[in-house]
Amino acid sequence: MMTSWIPDLSRGTGPIYLRLADQIERDIESGALSSGTKLPPQRNLAFDLGVTIGTIGRAYALVRERGLVNGEVGRGTYVLDHGRDAIRTVEAPERLSFGGTRHLDPPSGKIRFDSTAAPDIGQGERIGALVAQITRDHPLDVASYTRRFPDHWFEAGSQWLAKGPFKPDMACIVPTLGAHAAVIAAIAAVTAPGDSIAFEHLTYSQVAHSAELIGRRIALVQSDNEGILPDDFERVCAQRHPKMAFVMTSAQNPTVATMPPSRREAIAEIARKHNVWLIEDNLYGAMAEDDYPLLAEIAPERTFLVGGLSKSVAAGVRGGWIHCPPHFQRRLRIAHRMVTGGMPFLLAELCARLVLSGEAGDIRDKSMAENNARLETAREILTGYDFRWQRNIPFFWLDLPDPWLSSTFKHAASERGVLIDDADEFRAGRSDQVSHHIRIGISAPRTRQEVRDGLGIVRRLIDDGRAGYVSFD
Repeated sequence: MMTSWIPDLSRGTGPIYLRLADQIERDIESGALSSGTKLPPQRNLAFDLGVTIGTIGRAYALVRERGLVNGEVGRGTYVLDHGRDAIRTVEAPERLSFGGTRHLDPPSGKIRFDSTAAPDIGQGERIGALVAQITRDHPLDVASYTRRFPDHWFEAGSQWLAKGPFKPDMACIVPTLGAHAAVIAAIAAVTAPGDSIAFEHLTYSQVAHSAELIGRRIALVQSDNEGILPDDFERVCAQRHPKMAFVMTSAQNPTVATMPPSRREAIAEIARKHNVWLIEDNLYGAMAEDDYPLLAEIAPERTFLVGGLSKSVAAGVRGGWIHCPPHFQRRLRIAHRMVTGGMPFLLAELCARLVLSGEAGDIRDKSMAENNARLETAREILTGYDFRWQRNIPFFWLDLPDPWLSSTFKHAASERGVLIDDADEFRAGRSDQVSHHIRIGISAPRTRQEVRDGLGIVRRLIDDGRAGYVSFD
């Protein structure tokens, strides 16, 4: 079907070919250009808009690279049938996936290798003592809404997010309801519905799904064993124009990748060139032993640094902080309040006392020691198989040998009493990238013996191969 469509180029700024490509994308999203529609011939549209044929050609080539149209010489350019899926636009809630691949309510009696929360090293009693102190010292504050943010809440965040020579400015700190809430608040503060956010193909996918839920689109970036590939990040920035990128520079979840300094510099420079905000999730990086500079040091004017207590102190406390670019603190505090309902006094005061008293640091040290003991068990039991790991980090990334597929292995392990995460759990969006890996978290089991028992099941299952597991369902 030929269309008499004439685009409106009054919206936006920048080169005409970019504005035209963006308008084609918007009209496909809205249905003004339906699947199978033939776009106007380049010569005709150039005449109607008063531009050169080369400008139209560049715009058509760009939307073709975005996967929205297909064109053949002599036949024309057509809107693809899967155009709406390809651009990952704002969707009705019933079309979004809320649950990932994990059980909403994990079955009982299973060994849980599908969590990376801080191990139980007796922190409950110490946290309980602090809660009792707070309720005694501040009964009125606990009983009411939080209307003031005392200085020591920001001081605690500055201490917890510090790494090496990097000492965050208290004026740039915002206490949050954990790291996830911090990330969503940053997304809400500097992006708008319809904006794209760049993610690695495999990452902490719950952030990507949450971003989609509030109307942001996903742009996928290739990565390797050292994190995001700068060349592909440059390509995505040029073609998809993301407003923000979500990055884990150290101990990336799930691949355990750590970016070397040169790559961090490259990512920061590309972000500057294309005016992209950066979210640096340093939850696991705070436990890593590398001394590389943070993106927040390299590009402080555009980096939101996130950290919290869930992986090293206590996930049930759900406390965190975010360090924002200068002059963004007020904006971020308002965004966090709007998307979460606000910071409860008891939680913020508890997190501050944990950090400032030294309790959080002591618990973190004990948690990392426990993680390392369990990782040694994994190295012993899984010797001969390839997996990536780092000291202190509560998970590892296991490369499954042929002929295992990650989803099949996950199902087989569950039937034998072990819960693990397959690669699909970490997909930020639709991707053709194949990964035959599983992530095994070693911090959730109550005892080291339970870790040993579960890893023994995993080892026997791998050794048996698919021949040892046949599903007739």
